[in-house]
Amino acid sequence: MAAGEFSRFLISHWRELHEKLRSHDEEIVVDGKSLSLAAVVACARYGQDVVISEETIEAVRRHTEKVFGQLRDGEVMSGRHSSWGSGAPIRTLAIEQLQRSIVRDGHFSILSGETDFDISHATRTFSSAIPLSDPIEATSMPESWVRATLLIRANTLAYPNSGVRPVLLEKLAQLLNFDVIPRIPLRGSNSGVGDFSPLTYVGGVLQGKPAVQAWIGDRIQGGRKLIPGDEALGYAEMEPIDLRAKDGLALVAGTSPSSGVACLAIHEAICLAAMSTVLTAMSAEALCASNSSFHPLHGELRPHPGQRECATLILSFVRGSKLVSDEAQANEFMQRADRYSVRTSAQWMGPVIEDLQLAHTQLSTEINSSVDNPIIDEAGKMLHGGNFQAKSVASAMEKARQGCQSLGQMLFAQCTELINPATNKGLPAHLVVDEPSQSGLFKGTDILISALQAELGFLSNPVSSHVQFAEGGYQAINSLALISARYTLTAVDVLTQLAAAHLIALCQALDLRALHIQFLYTLAPKFKVLTRRCLGECCEQLSPGGEGGGSGSEVAYDLWVQLSEQMSRTMDMDSRQRFEAAMDHLQTRLLREVPSTQQSLELVQQWNSDCVNEASQVYGTVRTRYLAAPDATPILGKATKRMYKYVRETLEVPFVGSDYLASAEWDDGTSHSSKYKYRSMGAMISAVYEAMRNGALYSVVVDCFEHV
Repeated sequence: MAAGEFSRFLISHWRELHEKLRSHDEEIVVDGKSLSLAAVVACARYGQDVVISEETIEAVRRHTEKVFGQLRDGEVMSGRHSSWGSGAPIRTLAIEQLQRSIVRDGHFSILSGETDFDISHATRTFSSAIPLSDPIEATSMPESWVRATLLIRANTLAYPNSGVRPVLLEKLAQLLNFDVIPRIPLRGSNSGVGDFSPLTYVGGVLQGKPAVQAWIGDRIQGGRKLIPGDEALGYAEMEPIDLRAKDGLALVAGTSPSSGVACLAIHEAICLAAMSTVLTAMSAEALCASNSSFHPLHGELRPHPGQRECATLILSFVRGSKLVSDEAQANEFMQRADRYSVRTSAQWMGPVIEDLQLAHTQLSTEINSSVDNPIIDEAGKMLHGGNFQAKSVASAMEKARQGCQSLGQMLFAQCTELINPATNKGLPAHLVVDEPSQSGLFKGTDILISALQAELGFLSNPVSSHVQFAEGGYQAINSLALISARYTLTAVDVLTQLAAAHLIALCQALDLRALHIQFLYTLAPKFKVLTRRCLGECCEQLSPGGEGGGSGSEVAYDLWVQLSEQMSRTMDMDSRQRFEAAMDHLQTRLLREVPSTQQSLELVQQWNSDCVNEASQVYGTVRTRYLAAPDATPILGKATKRMYKYVRETLEVPFVGSDYLASAEWDDGTSHSSKYKYRSMGAMISAVYEAMRNGALYSVVVDCFEHV
């Protein structure tokens, strides 16, 4: 992977998706060889229509004639003249009946809710039991998964080597274009002979069986509803398909459910990896880190391509920031070496983005492959093999899921360091803008991300090591790809929630940095005037107004630097206590600069009191003013600025204090004069989460990459 490859890959993928969404009337062409993950996402998530290319239809038709010729000549093929799998030695001449039987035999998985089950045997007490979970959602695949499945199955059957009739491809496309989506069980596939059972429910709908169900209806007006398969075909004015020759076996012996779910998962994982890079740059700013951790020399001496690119990206993202400095320019917030969550982030994320690119390559190959059995060569010869074994999909998902855990661990560490006053380099405890003794604003967020990361750790465990043989040992190995893909999507969802919480915390922290800088800028001249005046009254060589000798100005400056440091170290205290503690520390230093007299002691004590009062007054004024019109953009790097503005302006998530939440939680939101868009911290995090799930926030993230 050359330097910059992940950026180019991300931008290319995102641009293709956006182009497809902008030209919604343009159909996705199914030809067996050019389907992209962006096209899968466009069809599955955003309802893009598909079309089978004319060249594909003709090529499939020619090969199908060869298949029928072989069958007429009496050639024996598993799943045609004989049964399939462990039953392959059983011979039959009822070819078409066998194809129907193959589909029927796969209807063994569990579906609950909106069924015609007779529960009259149950007593009233048990029949009225409240479900443990939504019965449909708990046992059915989401429609987006099924749409991805249909598209990929059509594409993988578009290889002439599959030997299916063109009508099967056309029917799959019609289901997508009429938005008639078969109800497929969530569980029941070990992804050995492909995803056999899930695909039989697609076959059942295509046959028009009342025994299976499909979703129909306008997604905006009237909503979706489940109806029997025969009624679903009637709704779309589609004729049932009569399965012949290889149609049944070819339809059900494929990896498209696994690869469909995997494509959706890897799309999200790639976006989350990109967002994690931007969040790390924001964390470097919020924690006032050194940019030396991302110096190109590190990558030259340890030239892992992922590490080098991550470091280059972060260094570019923080360009222009007033908060990140060179190590040689350490300020009062900086220590010589940053903590690992930022300092080693390029080394941590680099392998993840390399793995995700490999996973993307594996899936791109899978969805443009012939994955059924047997395949037919150019001469019409039948070749039995195992292209339905979805180990490549499982491999991609294991990498993606473990990558999610790694990204989550890094973001979790960054966020906890922001919230903890012992590690956040001068931010208030729990990121409160109020007095720390009266608020624990982000303490709950700390608990939230702890729970989320614990769950991510559990989800990162491998699935593929739990293989169980099936079909009486005939399937001695099976990939478990669909199970792995399902849990990867769960991990993606958990990581999305964690990243959303982290982004809210980062914006709060950056506002607190901006507020603190404004406070320091306002207080500095007042403090220096008070200090020089005290020195002037204590020392005759200084002018009465404090405008005299240079030594007084130097002392005032040194004391100001110490005051800034002391205030940043006591952010867990309420503001006045913090100022008192800092001034008490400075008082000893000032006493060394003045004559050892009772008058000097009294003047220094008065100076102490005056400075505390001045700091308290200035802080209250600056805090009130900043809360009324928060804006941290002048001190931010270019990527952080984009993300901050999206959260504060587009989503309208405020710089929040306890007063806001105390009033907002009682606002019913019905009044036109209501000024509270969000009524809890959870609502603010949820807004970011939804913006990530629908893709809107990722557009901003990709913009950051495009303008590196």
